Amino acid sequence: MKILTRALAVLCAVCTAFCTLQSAGAIEMPQISAKAAIVISAETGDILFRKSADKRLAMASTTKIMTTILAIEHGGLDEQFTVDAQAVKTEGSSMGLRENDKVTLRALCYGMMLPSGNDAANCTAVRVAGSVDGFVALMNEKAKQIGLENTHFVTPSGLDDNTDEHYSTACDMAKLTRYAMKNKTFREICGAKSVKLSFGDPPYERRLYNTNKLLNTCHGVIGVKTGFTDKAGRCLVSCCSRGGTELICVTLGDRNDWQDHSALYDRCFSFVSRQSINAGSGVFELSVAGSDRDSIRCAARPIKVCLLNGKASEVSAVVRLPRFVYAPIRKGDKVGTAEFRYKGELLAQSDITALNDAEYAKAECKGFLEDLKSKLVGLFD
Repeated sequence: MKILTRALAVLCAVCTAFCTLQSAGAIEMPQISAKAAIVISAETGDILFRKSADKRLAMASTTKIMTTILAIEHGGLDEQFTVDAQAVKTEGSSMGLRENDKVTLRALCYGMMLPSGNDAANCTAVRVAGSVDGFVALMNEKAKQIGLENTHFVTPSGLDDNTDEHYSTACDMAKLTRYAMKNKTFREICGAKSVKLSFGDPPYERRLYNTNKLLNTCHGVIGVKTGFTDKAGRCLVSCCSRGGTELICVTLGDRNDWQDHSALYDRCFSFVSRQSINAGSGVFELSVAGSDRDSIRCAARPIKVCLLNGKASEVSAVVRLPRFVYAPIRKGDKVGTAEFRYKGELLAQSDITALNDAEYAKAECKGFLEDLKSKLVGLFD
């Protein structure tokens, strides 16, 4: 009984200590008002903060992140066309489209991402897929491809008054944003504070402004999208770059989203840093055919990636070198590549270059042919 009593006392002490640590950790993080939230590394997808991140919730106009990236990937962004007469007839926020307006997909993308035009989203859907329903099918198919396991789209705009089946999670929206931000055109559009566009019947110039206040108020923010409906509440997806590292933050149902994003970035950037990674020892020997020397030394250029502090050792490097190269080789010539992977995902590639020269052999042609023959035979050993 005494032994049991002591064991229980030790267990209670351990539990108390654990709870104290958990509470201390919670105190260090900002207290946010969002129903769900997440902060991830844009480079690796590592999670730095989460709150009910897998809870299915309405996501309002942050939906337009998917609509915009699908439009960009469709192509033909600068081809002018006449908007669909029915698609422009929609409620809520608008970029100002009217029946018979001449517009481009690029202009519609700006119209979705800056003033959050529902008219732009519907016109995009019809232009890309022929109908809103057809486009929604493309949205859900793309969601599966990206790995969004708890997301379902019903509209291209995010209007959710007539459905409970239009939903996502903070985690899925962060994944979607991480995918979209790899596209240069998307980054340019979602990060614009304003844009001058020409559209109409006939087209004329007008300026659209971004509803994302963080572009002006939070250091380093470079996008992405705001959203609001009565059902979803305030929703916000943003991306922030500081010191060469990028983080993505998502909040759903958050009445204090501007402040919460700023506070989360100020805290979470201390968890990551840009770290230098080498490919193994960094120096390799490579056989040379047709040269006075048997081999040359070569090295992979180190890379720098944004990682959670202390995670550099978890990056693996795959070195890809041929069995041999032909002379002449000059210092600095590319002879192979190194692939750097983290959790199975390709982070970056680096050239492997020669560290010294390898001239043509001065011996007779017979010597060259014999050397080449031995190298070729070695390929099948």
